[in-house]
Amino acid sequence: MAEAQTLRQRDRIDTGPRFTEHDAVRLNRLFRGSATREMLESVIRDSLAGEVAVVSSFGAESAVLLHLIAQVDPGVPVLFLETGKHFTETLAYRDQLIEQLGLKNLVNLYPCLGELEARDETGLRWSYDPDGCCEIRKVKPLARALADYDATFTGRKAFQAATRANLPRFEIDTSDAQGRLKINPLIDWTADDLAAYIAEHDLPPHPLVAQGYPSIGCSPCTSRVAPGEDPRSGRWKGWDKTECGIHTDGTASELPPGYDPAF
Repeated sequence: MAEAQTLRQRDRIDTGPRFTEHDAVRLNRLFRGSATREMLESVIRDSLAGEVAVVSSFGAESAVLLHLIAQVDPGVPVLFLETGKHFTETLAYRDQLIEQLGLKNLVNLYPCLGELEARDETGLRWSYDPDGCCEIRKVKPLARALADYDATFTGRKAFQAATRANLPRFEIDTSDAQGRLKINPLIDWTADDLAAYIAEHDLPPHPLVAQGYPSIGCSPCTSRVAPGEDPRSGRWKGWDKTECGIHTDGTASELPPGYDPAF
């Protein structure tokens, strides 16, 4: 894999971006048609993307990606945004999965106490400024933590929402100028694929899924979803908001010319 070797030999003293759009294109081409497990093994075991971590919400489908990663290297850091607003069921599910899957490096990320006291003293900012609440409790804590990593794995899937329909496996994180790589191993998995994997490996479901929550975030901003609705339609219901801000979703028009977003 000559291209893979080139990516691994990046000069770490270089003060430029870790990765560029062309690196993302090469990686997507390199792993076109590859199985998810094969891709994960190359990225993690061969240090193809440098220092990596997985960002997990321990939500409805999180067990699949966490199980896949645990099979390759259970020591990969698992970053969890402890917002202080999670369902108690989510926190219990986090602990259950960490133990059951044998993951060895859970990293809980907390918002800055001083910023909470200054900007969300009552804890009710979510009710009138959900973007501001997400910024304090998710975006900033994750940004601080990601300074230590070259790439992150996400659990995003194309079927979850229209905003995710054209995402590639590998993309550049546009939330900062560091050229961090964002990897979406399950982007082309369907709901049936996930269900089959969960059944095959006897993975425990999030307890709220059976109660009508196919996408689970912080409790004040997560609602039940009716059958047939967009799985993420229960997130920030009533607001013109579809993402918390930790993912800046690219579109096909923002990718290099000739790039096929299906891979």
